Amino acid sequence: MAFASVQKNGGVAITPRTVMRVERPLSVNSGHNTSTGSGGGSNNKPVAGAGAGAGAAVSAPVRPKSASPSSSTAYHRRSSSGSVGKNGFDTTAVPNRVRVAVRLRPRNAEELVADADFADCVEIQPELKRLKLRKNNWDCETYQFDEVLTETASQKRVYEVVAKPVVESVLEGYNGTVMAYGQTGTGKTFTLGKLGEEDCSDRGIMVRAMEDILADIKPGEDTVTVSYLQLYMESVQDLLAPERDNIAITEDPRTGDVSVPGATQVQLQDQSSFVRLLDVGEANRFAANTKLNTESSRSHAILLVQVKKTVRTKPGDRELIVLNENGNGSSQLVKGIRAPTIRRSKLLIVDLAGSERVDKSGLEGHTLEEAKSINLSLTALGKCINALAENSPHVPIRDSKLTRMLRDSFGGTARTSLVVTIGPSPQHRGETASTIMFGQRAMKVENMVKLKEEFDYKSLCRRLEAELDRLVAENERQVKAREDTEDDSARSLEEARQSVFEAERKLASALEKEMAEAVEKHQKDLMEQVQKHQRELADALAARQQEHAHRERLEKQLASQQQELAHCEKHKKDNVNSAQPQHHQRELVEHNSEIMGLRLSLEKECQKREHLEQELRAVKSEASRKSLNGNLQKQSDELLTMRQRLEDELKERERLEEEIRSLKEHIVLLSDEGDEQARRMIEKGGSERSSIGSESPRVSMSKPNHMRDTINGQRATIAKLFEQVGLHKILSLLESEDVDVRVHAVKVVANLAAEEANQEKIVEAGGLGSLLNLLQSSEDETIRRVAAGAVANLAMNETNQELIMAQGGIGLLAQTADDAEDPQTLRMVAGAIANLCGNDKLQIKLREEGGIRALLGMVRSCHPDVLAQVARGIANFAKCESRGAAQGYKTGRSLLIDDGALPWIVANANNDASPIRRHIELALCHLAQHEVNAKDLVAGGALWELVRISRECSREDIRNLAQRTLNASGTFQSELRRLHLVY
Repeated sequence: MAFASVQKNGGVAITPRTVMRVERPLSVNSGHNTSTGSGGGSNNKPVAGAGAGAGAAVSAPVRPKSASPSSSTAYHRRSSSGSVGKNGFDTTAVPNRVRVAVRLRPRNAEELVADADFADCVEIQPELKRLKLRKNNWDCETYQFDEVLTETASQKRVYEVVAKPVVESVLEGYNGTVMAYGQTGTGKTFTLGKLGEEDCSDRGIMVRAMEDILADIKPGEDTVTVSYLQLYMESVQDLLAPERDNIAITEDPRTGDVSVPGATQVQLQDQSSFVRLLDVGEANRFAANTKLNTESSRSHAILLVQVKKTVRTKPGDRELIVLNENGNGSSQLVKGIRAPTIRRSKLLIVDLAGSERVDKSGLEGHTLEEAKSINLSLTALGKCINALAENSPHVPIRDSKLTRMLRDSFGGTARTSLVVTIGPSPQHRGETASTIMFGQRAMKVENMVKLKEEFDYKSLCRRLEAELDRLVAENERQVKAREDTEDDSARSLEEARQSVFEAERKLASALEKEMAEAVEKHQKDLMEQVQKHQRELADALAARQQEHAHRERLEKQLASQQQELAHCEKHKKDNVNSAQPQHHQRELVEHNSEIMGLRLSLEKECQKREHLEQELRAVKSEASRKSLNGNLQKQSDELLTMRQRLEDELKERERLEEEIRSLKEHIVLLSDEGDEQARRMIEKGGSERSSIGSESPRVSMSKPNHMRDTINGQRATIAKLFEQVGLHKILSLLESEDVDVRVHAVKVVANLAAEEANQEKIVEAGGLGSLLNLLQSSEDETIRRVAAGAVANLAMNETNQELIMAQGGIGLLAQTADDAEDPQTLRMVAGAIANLCGNDKLQIKLREEGGIRALLGMVRSCHPDVLAQVARGIANFAKCESRGAAQGYKTGRSLLIDDGALPWIVANANNDASPIRRHIELALCHLAQHEVNAKDLVAGGALWELVRISRECSREDIRNLAQRTLNASGTFQSELRRLHLVY
């Protein structure tokens, strides 16, 4: 049961939290004719006091009303059938009650002499966990404990049955207490604080508990800190730093935990250092020589061990949810990082000073005062235990500092184990009985053990910061690698272009050379074929001449035969009348036949010859024509193909050069005309996104018509260029190596960005990234100025604002603002940041990436246009903060005040320039609407400006806003009353 204190009638009333209890007998009186129970006789009286105080009378224990024999039997039946813990504690009854063990001290030398004729007043039954307290030779009282330790029990066994379960609970995350109570000289300090330097088997509970704790923790992850205190004369003193006296005891009002913040805390690394600390503490502890004990402790010693353990997260355990910017839980978990679970537990080992009677101890003087203080604190402890055991509504926990220190041990959330030490001498039977009854009442106290577990958010934060640093470094390396890759790609592209140009040149040269060789070869082959045909023709001519000679010979032979025939005919005529012989006639006939045959043969031969000559000429002509045509056709086809390719390449190159020249002419024509229009569009966009009362220069409704016609003409020209050339080609010129081309191209993009219809197309085509790259990489002031103006135009759209922030635009703008000195460049940059300041979702990120500091840094220019844009950005930012405070998601002081903007705002609140003054007046009104800013505004002198604005501002809406703000703020009203200003 934990108790909460309530002040009542000058005392302390304790309101206990009700816990269901199981009534069971804890003391049994057994005589010769009595059974186990609280028994025995009607002369038993309840114990009135708690502990053996100075001069306290001790009555015999009485059986509680609920402890009937039947209930006692039932209790033993449950104990015998229930489960028993590994260290001997019964875990079936009330597992969280105070566990009590009794230890009997053997007789010392004086008792062996003085009580030689008397039997021990205590009889131990360790197997039954009972002890009998003899009243006389025929009557005794029996008591049941959780453990009964004989005078021969070793220190190791005492530790295992008394303290080890508590130590194991502490290592699991529960608070624990081990306490020794008994008459002076019965071995409490020996049981708890013996160092065992001479004999290691004599090590006490403190040393053995720390051995187990240090063996279980993991170095580097878990920590163990130790404090060693003593309560002397109701004063808490530090045994490790004796100069620290009267240390205060504090209680956590939320959890009720008791702590001693002024005590020395030593973090342990090994067992030897702990033993040295105990040795130092024991040396500083108060002790005195009395009749009952030569080294009697005159103070209560308290060893406070605080254990912090990290619990490994298992699969299925709770994981950390990352919050997004709006505070909503994101479904995406931090990969590989979980909040480590920390268990914080506390172990108290309390060596109480022994109770003693003044008449036996022979105390006087200062030691008598010490004894009184000891007995009073022990009496207060006994009263608290009595109240807890009887479920009393009032527990006097504040009667002593000892009971305050042990608030968590009895009726609290700690697992408590108590060892009561007694002596066997019948001379001290009264003190022994009082000690036994103290233990019996303590066994009725029940605690509510609670696990001390929490998430280690600091460790998680350190791990997340380390992971963030790693990711930032990795991102920087990736950005650097990407830039190097882009540079390499650009160089590779340029090399590829050079290679293509060189290849084209080589190809043209090779084609020309190949054509020359092919023509030369063809001419050579043609000459060879002509010569061959000439030889063949000469051969044919020679054969023809031979045939002609043969023909002439035949003709001559024919002529001679004709002449001979004519002579024969003439001879015939001369001899007509003469008779010729028959054989002459036959010869003539034969001769005529032969002549006719020769004539026919000659004609046939001539015809055949002419036919063969015709065929020969036809064959030669056909063969020559086919061979020549085939070679010429093949070579001509190849030459035509190569010539066509070369002509196509040359035409494409001429077309591209012509297109580039045309673009340059259009860009040069439009670049100078677009500057003024871009400036007007930036100011117009900023004015539209500015809050109430915020103004920027606008185009007057009464502007001359020729100016409007000029703007419309420029827009029509740009739109025509946009349609003819295409956005991608215009954006590609932003990466040209020619500075003039880049300047003209970025001016065209800035003019296109001034039209809302073109902004989405520019962003989709990658124009935003190209503009940001120009801000980052270009060293030309004109390019940076126009690029900043184009970004300002794009920043008029809320979607584009988020893209600009996501691509690191605010950082590039801030860097540009730091590097630039030109007022026009600063005006463009300030206009872009001012547009971003009007987005509620981006305020924290904008401030973290240096947006506000960049705005305040640009006031160094002192140029009115720059100051107007800075004032507009501050007004937009202040309005978003005011809106967030009104809707409940913005708390805390303004980020503008945190970044030091307030002095500049106050100094320029009455600026001569109307745009600057109105923006600043509006910003002050918005800052003043959030009450948490009121004290800073008063301290910075802004209250006087608010009063002036409420009375003198030319804008009625701003003047009314200032009046409402002053009336609604209690801080402003109290300050005005203090200054005797009536408002």
